[in-house]
Formats: sequence, C-alpha cells, structure tokens
Amino acid sequence: MSKLKCNVCHHHCSLSENQTGLCKARSNKNGKIVPVNYGEITSIALDPIEKKPLNRYYPGSNILSVGSFGCNLKCSFCQNYEISTVGKGELKTQHATPEELVQIALDLIPRGNIGIAYTYNEPLVGYEFVRDCAVLAKKNKFKNVVVTNGCFNEEVLDELAPYIDAFNIDLKGFSDKFYKNIGGDFELVKNFITKVHKNAHIEITTLIIPDENDSEEEIINLSEFIASIDKEIPLHISRFFPRYEMKEKKPTEVKKVYEIANVARRKLKYVYEGNC
Repeated sequence: MSKLKCNVCHHHCSLSENQTGLCKARSNKNGKIVPVNYGEITSIALDPIEKKPLNRYYPGSNILSVGSFGCNLKCSFCQNYEISTVGKGELKTQHATPEELVQIALDLIPRGNIGIAYTYNEPLVGYEFVRDCAVLAKKNKFKNVVVTNGCFNEEVLDELAPYIDAFNIDLKGFSDKFYKNIGGDFELVKNFITKVHKNAHIEITTLIIPDENDSEEEIINLSEFIASIDKEIPLHISRFFPRYEMKEKKPTEVKKVYEIANVARRKLKYVYEGNC
C-alpha cells in the first residue's frame, strides 16, 4: 500500500499502513489517517480555570479538564512527559465517548463546572475528539477551552474555531533556534496565535528556563509580538522546575521570573507570574 501524508501539523508525517506518526497519536489505518487516541483518557479532573492557566476568562469558576496521550513536539523540559511522550498501549487509559464526557460535565455543574478543557497532553494531535466533544458541549451551553502548543496547520483551526471559546497557547520561546530544538515551527505558532485571536479569548504561557529563553531581549521581542496583536492578551510567565530530560538544571529563580514579568509589562497590560 502507498504511504499517506498526515497534514495536521508541520511534520507532515508520511505513514505506511499501521504506522504511527511522530506524535504517537495518529496512524494510517485502512488507507486513512486516524487518531489512535480518540476517546482514550489518561487524565481527568475538575480544575479551577486559573490552572489552565486562564486568569481573565470566567475567573473563579471550575472546568472539567481532560487529556489523552501524545504530542507533536519533543521538549526536553516537558512537564507532562508521562502522557505526552507515550503511545497507545503504553499506559492505562479509560475510554469515553463524547456523549459520556459531556454527561460527566453535566453532572459537575453543581460543583461550578462551566465546560470542558482539552489539556494535559497536546490535545490537537487528536483534534477529532476535541471537535466532536466540543460540538456536543456547545449544544449543552458549555464553554470549550483548548490548551495547546499551537504548532498546527490552519485546517485544524478552521475546523475547531466555531466551537472553541478560549485558548491558552504555549509560546515556548521566541526564536527559530529554540523551536527547532524542540521540533516545532516558530512561524506556525505565531500564525496560530494571530488567527485564534480573531474568534476566541486567548491567553499565552511561556515557561522560563534558565539560560534557554530567559534573556531580556527575547522577552522584549515576545511581548512586542503579542502587543502587536493586542496589548490586552494576558501573558503568563511561568517558573521552570527540573523535569524529564532537564532534571539536572536548576529551577528558575523566583526573582528572575518577576524581573521578566516586569519587562513584559512594558508592552502588555496583563502579565502574571506562575509557579512562584
């Protein structure tokens, strides 16, 4: 059988029958690219919406947060590597249909639930499940939130845009070099942020890693880019802790996080320090 190209992200994996892509979540099955993580839940919890983090979208509310497995980036500092770096059958999952997930969300309304957040791993490697759940959630007057790295092609965003109310986008650094090191596409994520802003509430998170993306020049450029779209887009400056393949690196100094946040405030109205 001939190979098929996956067009969800910049990798454009060319897959033979039963071969799975770099993200470990999409495969060529019977001549069609499908998400093998569809409905496979690794993590589920009712979280404060500020934990996404979304500080300026229904503050004080809770949201049902759900994740699967897989990711299209390879960050050595990944904070959720236990689920983002594995594939089907490599960890325990529970299966849920969109109908079952929305019913769980409905049952949590008395506890302040306002909707569903697709998060924890990279949700858009299995965007079809996000789409199907979001459509049903909308019919039940729920809010849909996506937490993503934003390295996805416009076709994915076009399909999801009518149903997603808010995004938190992980802008991991602000240089081609940084994105190449993690297997990402710098221009693609910038385009994603620009386009998302037209239709949904967005907030941006940058994890500050010592000697990696913490220079004043980089933060100035990052905040200027966000301000060029809208100076009221909230930016979360998050403190790094040693994880995954960066266990030997020291945590970001709290003082450094606050200094960087103050640099960003020169251009942006809403800047929040996280993990401090």
